Amino acid sequence: MDIRLINIGFGNIVSAQRIVAIVSPDSAPIKRMIGEARDQGVLIDATYGRRTRAVIFTDSEHVILSAVQPETVAHRLGNREVLHDPAPDAAEDGDASTQGPS
Repeated sequence: MDIRLINIGFGNIVSAQRIVAIVSPDSAPIKRMIGEARDQGVLIDATYGRRTRAVIFTDSEHVILSAVQPETVAHRLGNREVLHDPAPDAAEDGDASTQGPS
């Protein structure tokens, strides 16, 4: 199974497969959802004290706050600007596909 990880700013990463939605925090309903997540203990603040620019909802019902614009996170998600978890066997076997040019 290939695990894709998305950088959401300040070195924080999220599993791409778990993301359900990436939205702006400006509307009242989203602000209410952030408050509810905080009360339930499922809010993850990855802003490092910066202004929240994106709210990421996951399939585990966690709500993640990011200081990166929603468009930037979506671009990273769609543009394959992700961190891949390498296959455990590929690096150890000396597979030709993992070696540099000869």
